[in-house]
Amino acid sequence: MSFAQPAPERVRVTADPDWYESAGISLGVRVGNLVFTSGQAPIDEHGTTVGVGDFEAQARQALANLSTVLTNAGSSLADTVKATVFVTDIAQQDVFAELRAEHFPNKPHLAESFVEVSSLADPEWMIEIEAIGLVP
Repeated sequence: MSFAQPAPERVRVTADPDWYESAGISLGVRVGNLVFTSGQAPIDEHGTTVGVGDFEAQARQALANLSTVLTNAGSSLADTVKATVFVTDIAQQDVFAELRAEHFPNKPHLAESFVEVSSLADPEWMIEIEAIGLVP
């Protein structure tokens, strides 16, 4: 005997302004008590790249965007369980490790993949971060 359960509703996560609306993608999607974010780039709310040539400034902006998306979905950086960090220079891993300790201090530590890529959607971007968060 099997019991079919209805699929959980998928809810688009937005911001005002929604910096990804023009790209036709969601900032994130909430399904039940999970939030799946799109890769958050080092852009301001108008889509302008922040900190061109400055990895730490770009990482801080990407983390701020990630925080906004998670918060708007009812989650937070503290509720993040998995992050994937895409960078164009793996040598920035130590810089990001310091930022990770600052932004994700809770234990158990989040699961993370730190991946070097040849480029991101905009050639000025040095980092992009996507995450999965829990809604308490």
